[in-house]
Amino acid sequence: MITYDRLHLLAEQNFLREQLAGLPTSARLTRMSTESRLRTIETQLAEMPVDEREPARARLTFNGAPVIGRHGIFADFGMRAVSSFTDAVASIAASLVAPLASMGPIPNRDQNQLLITNTAVGSFGFELEEFRGAQLPLEDESAMAIALDRTHALLQGTLGSDEDLADVASETDPRALEKIRTFLKVLADSDAVCALQYRGRGVRFTDVGQVRASLARLGADNLRESEQQLHGEFVGVLPKSRTFEFKLTGEEKIIRAKVAPTMQNVDELNQHLHQTVAIHVMTTQVGNGRPRYLLTRMPAWAA
Repeated sequence: MITYDRLHLLAEQNFLREQLAGLPTSARLTRMSTESRLRTIETQLAEMPVDEREPARARLTFNGAPVIGRHGIFADFGMRAVSSFTDAVASIAASLVAPLASMGPIPNRDQNQLLITNTAVGSFGFELEEFRGAQLPLEDESAMAIALDRTHALLQGTLGSDEDLADVASETDPRALEKIRTFLKVLADSDAVCALQYRGRGVRFTDVGQVRASLARLGADNLRESEQQLHGEFVGVLPKSRTFEFKLTGEEKIIRAKVAPTMQNVDELNQHLHQTVAIHVMTTQVGNGRPRYLLTRMPAWAA
């Protein structure tokens, strides 16, 4: 089962260390409080069991104008393509902890790294492996493993139906989606295609026209996202799958939606079934397909 507690603890640990480094010597009470919280976090992390599983691995290969058979790939394209791909994966990984700001550095970028471990055999590209900067508890899946899976699903979704694309795009942070667009644009601008293999599954662009079509499907005029407030009541919540049903006020309509990965204590929603409440959701619609809803924060319940 995927849990997000460790990701939050690691993010808070980094924040507290940076805060301590910037505190003046006169701020004794603040320093004591921060050090106490840091010790608590380090104890919690130390008590989590060690993960001895293999790191996540993927294979990213290219073809088209920048690739010279099996001999080589133009360096400027190769650097831009791999950099934009790893930026997309790191952005998705960071968004599992907290929503991303529209600008500025990607949080925890040093923790969410991919290593190039080899060139791919049979085509020109690279074998990538997640960099394990910290141990994981046995029941957890790493943020980079989740992000690679999400990246694969997004690329596959651009080649599938509007419904397929909406399903995965609705759970992806808007800034991370923009990073996927950037990667596809690097390919399209260079008349290149790619193939991504991960966990025994592959997605492949057969020609540059297909890349450009996928890029257009991720464009703002086709993939529309907006924040929305809905009024109604929760009628059922499944915390493990992070899904729920919500009946709109004054209507018989019941919508099925998901809970954002950054939200904690999902089971708390079950304590407020059939109570009228306003919820904030991110609505995602691809083409003329059915809208998807993602609950982005815990509702404010009436006293």
